[in-house]
Amino acid sequence: MTNQDIVAELLQSIGMPVGHGLPEDVARLQVHGNKVVGTHLLPGLLADVEEQPDGIHAVIRVKNGVKIAKPIHICFGLLPERGIQHIRLEIVMEEHATASVLAHCTFPNAVEVEHKMDAVIQIQPHAVYSYLERHVHGDKGGVLVIPKAKISVEEGAHFKTEFELIKGSAGKISFDYEATCKEKSILEMIARISGKGEDTIQIRETGLLQGAHARAILKTSIAVRDHARADVYNALTAAGPYSRGHVDCKEIVQGAAVARATPIVEVNHPTAHVTHEAAIGSVDSKQLETLMSRGLSEEDAVELIIRGMLS
Repeated sequence: MTNQDIVAELLQSIGMPVGHGLPEDVARLQVHGNKVVGTHLLPGLLADVEEQPDGIHAVIRVKNGVKIAKPIHICFGLLPERGIQHIRLEIVMEEHATASVLAHCTFPNAVEVEHKMDAVIQIQPHAVYSYLERHVHGDKGGVLVIPKAKISVEEGAHFKTEFELIKGSAGKISFDYEATCKEKSILEMIARISGKGEDTIQIRETGLLQGAHARAILKTSIAVRDHARADVYNALTAAGPYSRGHVDCKEIVQGAAVARATPIVEVNHPTAHVTHEAAIGSVDSKQLETLMSRGLSEEDAVELIIRGMLS
């Protein structure tokens, strides 16, 4: 199979119609297993990708003041039923640069697949960067997803990350994001995941508001059913003067599933302020009754409520 064929199959697995490629003004990087199968860069966007025996090492840099208009498309995937993908990723947003990434991680046939990512992300002063990571898994739950990231958000910079599972069984997801925020910076970390069967979901997000007037929100929405398990740990520390933060965790539990939430808030300065909200339970009975009164079955009504929470 040629690289072009692999790229076409990867894109098809995420719902892109056959023969419909990405336009030339969209930068892209496509990785199958531990091999780069496609790249297309734009002025001001640099990518140095090295294939290694146990994975790939990618350094992506947006130069000073460059604004990438359309989301950079990154596709990490593995088409066979079994295999290991290990990505070492460094992202540098230079001062006043602006860019967003739409990253698809697709493992549509997974029976025994491991996807591991170790990321170091540096958002330099007054840069803006967002990273939306969408996962497509098979229905057999045979995926182990282990992403880790250390993030530095410098003065006046803005960093947003979203993680969501849009198709298939979660399998085993265990991710760990750690961010440090300087003066007048903004941090947003959002996760939306639905688990079923024997899925296991572990989320650990920590944020340190080190600089004055830094702001952050950690928001997690999880739905688990059958025998799935979810364990969410969100910690936010406000150490800078007038720093502000909020931790929000919502989990819906159905059947024999188990969910646990541990929100940790800490304030180390008299002018700082952090709030938190955590809610775990079944779907709202009034919402359920309202939807069923309009003709939906209980199962369909529950699905609709969960989709609404995760949207």
